[in-house]
Amino acid sequence: MRIVLVEDNDGLAKGIAYRLEDLGHGVDVLSDGDAADAFLRRETSDLLILDINLPGTDGLTILRNLRARGDERPVLMLTARTETEHRVRGLDAGADDYLVKPFEMEELEARVRALTRRSPRPLRRLVALGAVSLDCDARQVSVEGQPIDMPRREVSLIERLLTAQGRAVSKQDLLDHIYGTGADVEEAAIEVHISRLRKRLRPHGLSIKVQRGIGYSLAETTAGAP
Repeated sequence: MRIVLVEDNDGLAKGIAYRLEDLGHGVDVLSDGDAADAFLRRETSDLLILDINLPGTDGLTILRNLRARGDERPVLMLTARTETEHRVRGLDAGADDYLVKPFEMEELEARVRALTRRSPRPLRRLVALGAVSLDCDARQVSVEGQPIDMPRREVSLIERLLTAQGRAVSKQDLLDHIYGTGADVEEAAIEVHISRLRKRLRPHGLSIKVQRGIGYSLAETTAGAP
């Protein structure tokens, strides 16, 4: 599951992200309200964890903008405010749940589980190229309909390349998709993942092309190509 976390307290944000990543979720971390509002306009996720007090655009405005666009992803609001008035304002703006700081990580996990159970399941998203397909919801890669085992980060990598539909994807874009926006990971790490995935896909008729200075793209192997 992909989760967007918008929280300007760096220590808290890292703690939440590490906990959710340990549970197998991909986490995009943002700390600025303006950047978060722009990010949410172009990126989808399964859940949004949103602080109210943010530099730039505040959390309530971000939430209202989200709902005004018809975006119905579940939203868990975080705030240090305990007054009933602020909880009501958040719920009226379209929040699905509310968590007051400080809180235990176990409670956060429980709220996340509850929200994902409560949200309606969308139609399954399938992307494919040649014999290789990916069920984006089940996070399962298949070859000619037969599931194959693949490390979680390689699944995220092939997901981003498949959904690009042949367009080149930059190293930074791939890193953000695999590790989450704002993760402290060197660009060289993507080359290791690319190398492993390239070897894994070659027998199944797919190749990863390099466009220098631009990024990587996924294509079917031309007949007779090495």
